[in-house]
Order: sequence, then C-alpha cells, then structure tokens
Amino acid sequence: MIFENVTICDCSGERVACVRIEEGRIAEIAEQIAGDERVDASGKILLPALVDTNVRLKDGRLTGRHLLDLAKAARKGGVGTVVLSPDSTPAVDDAISLEFVQNQRDGCEGARIETAIAATIDDERFSNIAILLKRGAVAPYMTTSISNHLAVRVAEYVKMFGGTLFCRAFDRNLSANGVMNEGAVAQRLGLVGIPALGEPVHVARMIEIAREFGIAIVFKSIASPRSIEMISAAKREGVDVRCEVSLHHLLKSDEACEGFNTVAKLDPPLQSESDVLKLREAFEAGAVDMLTLLHQPNSPVNKEVAFADAAYGCESISDALPLLYTKLVASGWISWERLVTLCVREPARSIGRDAGTIGVGTTDVVLFDPQPVRMLEDRQSLYDGETLHGTVVERFHNA
Repeated sequence: MIFENVTICDCSGERVACVRIEEGRIAEIAEQIAGDERVDASGKILLPALVDTNVRLKDGRLTGRHLLDLAKAARKGGVGTVVLSPDSTPAVDDAISLEFVQNQRDGCEGARIETAIAATIDDERFSNIAILLKRGAVAPYMTTSISNHLAVRVAEYVKMFGGTLFCRAFDRNLSANGVMNEGAVAQRLGLVGIPALGEPVHVARMIEIAREFGIAIVFKSIASPRSIEMISAAKREGVDVRCEVSLHHLLKSDEACEGFNTVAKLDPPLQSESDVLKLREAFEAGAVDMLTLLHQPNSPVNKEVAFADAAYGCESISDALPLLYTKLVASGWISWERLVTLCVREPARSIGRDAGTIGVGTTDVVLFDPQPVRMLEDRQSLYDGETLHGTVVERFHNA
C-alpha cells in the first residue's frame, strides 16, 4: 500500500512524503514512489503508535476478557503499546500472574500489552523482582506506602538489575479516609479530602533514594505542582528522575466533582483550579516528561453509587489520539513533535524501548485523519458531551 502526500509527524518534526507500507512495516519513504494500490492521504497524519505506561483493567480485575477489551480499545485510540499497572486483582507480583498476562495477550488483537510487576507483596515483603524482569516484565512498580527499609531494598535491586523504577508517590495515612482533593470543593460537598501534601513528601524521599543509589525513577501520575518543582530541581542536579502527568490533571480541576460526579473521582484526585494552572505552567515550561491517559474503567455498578463508595478512575484510552489532538495540538498548545515526544518516545524509553521516529523499517504506526468532528458520547468519560476532532483510520504493525 502506497500513501501519497501523507504528513509524517515524529520526534524530528513534520514532513510530507509518499510512504509504502508492506506487512505492517514501512518499506519506503520518498517524494515519489512507483507502484499500484495507491491512496491519496493528503491532510492525513502518519505518526508512531502511542505508548501509555499507566493503564488499568476494568474494575481492576485481571481476566482474559478484560485484557482483550483493553487491547481493542487501545487500538481504536491509536495506542500501540500499553503497560499494565500491577495493582490489579489478582496483583501481578509472581510468575503465575505474569505468565497469565503474557499468554492472554498473544491472543489479543489490538495493542501490545506489557506489564510492570509489583516490587513488593502486600507492602510487606519482596516479590521476586529479578526473575520476573528476566521473564519479560518491563519495570518494577512500587508505591511509597512501603517502609523506608523496603524502599531502600527495592532501590538496591533496581541498581543491581538495571532498568527504571515506576513509583506512585502518596501517603496512605493522609489519604486513608479521603475521596477527593482537600479544599473548597470537598468542603462544599461535605466529602473527606485528601491533603495535597502527601505526594510531595514522598517524592522528596524517593528523589534522595534515587540520588543515593544512582537509579532511574519515573514518578507516575504526578498531580502536585510542588512535586514537579522538586523533580525538576533534582534533574538539574543530575538525578535520573522523570515526571509523568495525566491529561486529565492538566485539563480538569476538582470542580469536575461538583454534583457528586463520580466519573471525576480519580486517583490521584483532581486538584484545585489554582494548582491546575501551576501544572499547566510546568507543562509549558517543559517540566513534564511524559503523558498518560490514566485509563481506569469501571462497570456502572461501581460508579453509579454514592461518591464516597464509587471506584476510582475513568475511561479514556479508546479516544486517546482524538483527545490528545483536540486538547493539545488543534488548540495550538503543543506541536505534533512534542506530542510524539510526550506520548511515544519518553514512555517507550522508560521501558527500555526505542520509539518516536518514523523511517524505513518502522513497524508500529498510526494513520490519523484530523478532519472528522464528533461529540463524545461516553458516560464513563470526563469528556462526555465534548467535541472531539479526528479519528484513527488504521494502525499498521508487524505482529
């Protein structure tokens, strides 16, 4: 198949060319290409398939059906690789659960499903990190709810075996009874708040551990502007730490919870409007290394209940590329080049993969048409009723 006049967008910029794709692989890129089976792709975008390293299964349950549904939804949204967070039921913290994911994914049509592995079991003892990484897990994952002793031991393992540690920073004691961000909105709704202090306190702790042991850490779904300030300062000092932020936390504040809207009940919680403005400033300054859609879908039975009882999370991955294009690129906030950096190159680098550029031999690309306009109709999405631009035409990959 030859695509004429397609706009190639990757980490090196934008260019118009003709592209031949054979068996899911780019075989030729040139100004003109001879051959039959041609498609005029004027106005359409060819970019690397997205990579999201912070994804959860429906209702947090690890089943074959949920893995299949995730792969299909991700493909629809232009996502080529997803990395499961291991805090499912059952957790991905041993060889049996890891093998289950790997066996099930091979029968899934859609995105490639990888998984991180829980570095600890029940926050009390180690999983077999070395063996699970050798068997194909892409990164160890830990929360800062574990003790300092365990956190240091995890860092020692990461230093020994290499790779990047995924870290979710929060304080279990501070957030134990909270259900949303502590502030005026929570007070108005009569809901118990989660203090914003819990995240930066533990980010500071893990920065010092990264500094001491010389390991790489990606802080997952950061929501506090203060956390980003500390991560940026540590980078300047040569500490190998990076920052992931969700699209939702850049676009929505805790005011989305008004009316006891359980779709806006996220983990980490949406922040105050003033903090969202600070997050946007940090994003514009280049302090955010990668983005996630923070996909965490739930059945209606777990969402259409009282706010305090509702599950955390919202759906987003099936609309990933239209959402990112509409909110970030079409709005003029960032370029295609930066979008690919944030949503392909950097998340792929965090799992030891090289992605983000398009050339002869590239095997996972998406053809995107920015012209179609539609209203999003999904009651489990934060963007239900909003206008989205663009649609994923096709994903080409060599299985």
